[in-house]
Amino acid sequence: MLELLLIRHAATEWNAEKKLQGRRDIPLSQIGRDSLSQRTIPPELRQRDWFCSPLLRTQQTAALLGIPHPTLSDSWIEMDWGNWEGQRITELRQQQPQLMKTQEQRGLDMTPPGGECPRQVRQRLRAWLATQDPQDSLKRIGVVTHKGVIRALLSDALDWDMLAKCPIKQDWQCALMLRYQQGRLSLQQHNISLLTDGD
Repeated sequence: MLELLLIRHAATEWNAEKKLQGRRDIPLSQIGRDSLSQRTIPPELRQRDWFCSPLLRTQQTAALLGIPHPTLSDSWIEMDWGNWEGQRITELRQQQPQLMKTQEQRGLDMTPPGGECPRQVRQRLRAWLATQDPQDSLKRIGVVTHKGVIRALLSDALDWDMLAKCPIKQDWQCALMLRYQQGRLSLQQHNISLLTDGD
């Protein structure tokens, strides 16, 4: 059984501009870095094997949260937005209304041209989880990753088809906890505060 503590990276300039970021290796903005100055991993959640996406924004987030030397894993990289990378959803809807309408009605199978869909993200993560699962004991893992990756896992844990809003409202400055057991993902807790004492 695996206990997964998941943290999304802090903000970048592209996040502020509402651009689809995907695999583009954008660093944290100053606002993103500042947002981490009052955040840390609670002591009771700190002792675990830490991993993160190989992209700079996740590594910077991990470092600023005091996570020493997380293992980099391509499995935790952001969804590939293909030809939509660097564009805004609102602009794509204006430029390609029929394509966007068709794609957004596909939910888990929405696939940007030249990119990957959430279902494919889910599949690569499930393959990774299966290799980490000790089955006969509890293994605690922490991951600093991306919004698209976490949403793909939530779709699995909550049986959410991504056609409607997510059944939970996650604060992306907080962590969440999933459990992987016997090939099944379940949500244990969301909106776990990372604020330091006194804030």
